[in-house]
Amino acid sequence: MFKHILVPTDGSELSLGNVARAAAYAKETGARITLFYAQPEAPSAYAGLGAMSSPHLNEEIQTRLDEAAQEILDAADAVVREAGASCQRVVLVGSRPFELIIAAADSHGCDLIFMASHGRSGVSALLLGSETQKVLAHSRIPVLVYR
Repeated sequence: MFKHILVPTDGSELSLGNVARAAAYAKETGARITLFYAQPEAPSAYAGLGAMSSPHLNEEIQTRLDEAAQEILDAADAVVREAGASCQRVVLVGSRPFELIIAAADSHGCDLIFMASHGRSGVSALLLGSETQKVLAHSRIPVLVYR
């Protein structure tokens, strides 16, 4: 069976439901959990014509992004602990979450990625895609999609 599960979370209710299911699965099978959050890159301050910028703006934005990541992981961590399991936490920063998810699973030795499906269908799924679909298409590690 699987021994080390990567569980990406974005803080949504659906995602936290996925964390709960992954935690129950981990407790049943004795697997370890690594919670993962793909933090967006901080936007660069625009200092063009007519724009106002503070020298501390980038720091403030980065601080808020870091705080949001920790809040999201705190909520997921609480769900895992409530289920009686334990976990470690990982944050990677970038603009392509699916690549970060796969990289985190690879670098932490995970043998399963446990993801939620956001349930897009039809034209929306074709045009927008989803991070889950992209992980499914590119991962060499098995992906379990919980819906």
